[in-house]
Amino acid sequence: MSAVESPPNGGAPVQSVDRAITILELLARGGESSVTEIAAGLQVHKSTAFRLLATLETHRLVEQVNDRGRYRLGVGNLRLAGATTARLDVVSEARPVARQLAGDTGETVNITVRSEESALYLDQVAGSSALQSHNWVGQRIPLHATSNGKVLLSELSDEDFAAALPDLPHFTAATVTSRSRLREELAEVRRLGYALAIDELEAGLTAAAAPIRSAHGDIIASMSISGPTFRLTRERLDEVVPVMVAAALEVSHRLGWGRRS
Repeated sequence: MSAVESPPNGGAPVQSVDRAITILELLARGGESSVTEIAAGLQVHKSTAFRLLATLETHRLVEQVNDRGRYRLGVGNLRLAGATTARLDVVSEARPVARQLAGDTGETVNITVRSEESALYLDQVAGSSALQSHNWVGQRIPLHATSNGKVLLSELSDEDFAAALPDLPHFTAATVTSRSRLREELAEVRRLGYALAIDELEAGLTAAAAPIRSAHGDIIASMSISGPTFRLTRERLDEVVPVMVAAALEVSHRLGWGRRS
């Protein structure tokens, strides 16, 4: 049984998560608290509060204030908050550009980021030509079989590349399942500045994606257009891909990359 599953006789792990979150909220409000104060706030025994604090401390979400036996929020929260803020910034800056791109091309526009071994949809704007209105926001897609994923993989170090792709599952006859061939494709993505995925995740689905960069030039997200292969033909891609690349570049500029003073 995994740590996130409920045990047969109740919801102890869920209760522990709830108590841990409450500790963080107590420290956020009060600044510093002792084990006794935290135990009282949780209405639990001091030993229970101490175990929870020890776990949070392991993940640097709380830290002890010198040797006074008091705790405060740890620097691990800054890492989490920074990641959340960065994603919110991407969505905020990309939304108007995505709307314009969807309007110009008629195709669905997606914004994704890498989340461990997947690409995670942050935002979606349906174009006028969209055949269906399924909302993919919050869902994950494989990295190796999608244009978004290829963009997000394209500049990873060898170590991060291996960690992001423990395996390359087969989805269609067009899915790339060879690491050497995928690396060749990623080199082409870096050369061209965009990625294509034609019938690779799903037969009849075509997508093209371009990188969104941070102020430091790192790829932090991708912007894509997607639609049925019968409509996004090679000729049609020649028309819309430059528009999409320019849109992704505009978002990167809004985030500070290459911004002229």
